[in-house]
Amino acid sequence: MKNRLWLAYAITTTVFWGIWGAFISLPTENGFPETLGYCVWAFTMIPPAIYALKRINWQLQYDAKSIFYGSIIGFLGAGGQLILFHAVTTGPAYLIFPVISLSPILTIILSFLFLKERATLLGGIGIFIALIAIPLFDYAGPEGATDYGISWFILSLLVMAAWAVQAFFMKLSNNTMHAESIFFYMTVTGLLLIPIAVFLTDFSAPINWGLDGPYLAYAIQSLNAVGVLCLVYAFRYGKAIVVSPMANAGAPLMTAIIAMLLLGEIPGSYRLAAIILAIIAAVLLAIEPDSNPKKADEQN
Repeated sequence: MKNRLWLAYAITTTVFWGIWGAFISLPTENGFPETLGYCVWAFTMIPPAIYALKRINWQLQYDAKSIFYGSIIGFLGAGGQLILFHAVTTGPAYLIFPVISLSPILTIILSFLFLKERATLLGGIGIFIALIAIPLFDYAGPEGATDYGISWFILSLLVMAAWAVQAFFMKLSNNTMHAESIFFYMTVTGLLLIPIAVFLTDFSAPINWGLDGPYLAYAIQSLNAVGVLCLVYAFRYGKAIVVSPMANAGAPLMTAIIAMLLLGEIPGSYRLAAIILAIIAAVLLAIEPDSNPKKADEQN
């Protein structure tokens, strides 16, 4: 039964994140500011955090190292979310999420420099393909594809960088922290950034407080929160080389497809090629074998 749990958790994460990415901008389009959308997301993290702590009998790790690592992981994740909420107001989800899915590039580089890990041939090919894909995202080409400007691309790179460094610290802290404590600190740091989001909100403009505003935002952001917790448990019961491709490549691919279907818009050939290359690169980077497979098996 335990052997099947990882698959259930991984599929849940992939589906939830794929749908979440495609609909994340809906509340903003309905008149609910993206800054307040961040506040709603932070609150959606609370129920999964309570559930996680209850599973370990409320035995939270609160030594100095755990608090330090947990805070870094949390602030990078929450900061990335805050930027992402603004990014989806400046560009389409079908372009933004494939860019974000390339975050393993920076994670591999950091692991190479500071953890002395080495990329395999697959990882090297993935990095090479990603480097080809990234410039194509902002190149509309001569076919007259819709021009969204460059701000969405810069913001997407910032989110990618934040989540890549977050993944590095998750990997670094994995030897001394259990997943529930990491998720708890992610929740706390997300809540701590709420005042910044509120400060950035323009309350002089009309705000939609109806069902298709904050309530819709809560439903959509709950998909993200539950997906994060399911990913934690997918890694606990399964192998990283199987779970990672589903989350890193499967979810952005689902987001891109859903978003394009909803918009009824097909990107130009250059950007479409960029999406395909990004997904291929994400898969290759995600299936990068663990540098210490025996240790990974013991942790799972």
